[in-house]
Amino acid sequence: MDKEIDVSVIVVSYNTKNYTLSCVKSVFRSKTKKKIEVIVVDNASCDGTCQSLQKFGSKLKLIKNNKNLGFAKANNQGIKIAKGKYLFLLNSDAEIGDYVIDRLIDFADFHPNVGVVVPRLLNSDGSVQKSVFKLPTLSGAILEYWLNMKGNYGQYSPKGKAPVEIESAVMAAFLITPIARKYAPFLNEKYFMYFEDLDYCRKIRNFGLSIYYLPYVKVVHHLGKSGYGYNQWRRLVPSSKIYHGALKHYLIWFVMKTNQLVKKIYNV
Repeated sequence: MDKEIDVSVIVVSYNTKNYTLSCVKSVFRSKTKKKIEVIVVDNASCDGTCQSLQKFGSKLKLIKNNKNLGFAKANNQGIKIAKGKYLFLLNSDAEIGDYVIDRLIDFADFHPNVGVVVPRLLNSDGSVQKSVFKLPTLSGAILEYWLNMKGNYGQYSPKGKAPVEIESAVMAAFLITPIARKYAPFLNEKYFMYFEDLDYCRKIRNFGLSIYYLPYVKVVHHLGKSGYGYNQWRRLVPSSKIYHGALKHYLIWFVMKTNQLVKKIYNV
C-alpha cells in the first residue's frame, strides 16, 4: 500500500454524467491537507460520462466497464486498485466541501476501534437527510410500523451536534478505516444494488468495530440521482431476500403492508 496516499475516493457512475462531473469537481476543489487519489468506476454509461471525465487527465483513475456490474462489484473494482490508507466511497450524486475528508479521517485517527465514519447528509435544498438506520430486524419493523416507535426500522437523522455511535448508514459518503479494511476488505457482491451498506455495517459490528456519525461534517447528497434509470423494486426485493432470508423478508413485508393498509382505511 502506498503510504503517501491518505485516502482513495471511489465514485461509481452509471449514466449520471452531470452529477458525476459535479461530484468529481467538488473533490478536486475541496480544501484538504490529505493526499488523495480519485477513482471513478463507470458501469457502461451511454451518456458520455467517460468522455467528459477525460478532462481530468492523469489526476483521475478511470475504470470503464463493458456492462453494468452493479454498485457493490464496481466499488470493489475501485478498492482493488486503491492505494490509499483510507477508502472514501462517494456516490456520484454527492458533493463535498472543504475539509470534509480531513474531519472524517481525523476523527477515525483518534478512535482506533472505529470501522466506518459518515457525515451528515443534506438534501439539495440544504435540509437534513435521513441517512442512518438501526440494523433492520423483524422486531424492529414491528416496533416501528405496528407500535409507532420511530427509528427502529426506517431511516432517521440523529439529533445534536456531537459525534454519535450508530448501527448503520447509507453508503453515499462512507469512510472505511484501515482496521475495517483488514476485517472486511470488500463489499458483498451478492448485492447488485441496495442492502450492501447494511450488510457491510453488520459485518463491521460483528467484528467488534464501531460506526460513527459526525453531524458537524456535511455532504450534499442529491438523493436518488445516482440510481436513476434503475427499477428500484426489481433490485430492492432480491437484495432484501439475501440480507434477511426469504422468510423474514416476507414477514417484514407483511408488517409494512398491514401498516399501510391501516393508514389507508383510517386515513391517518
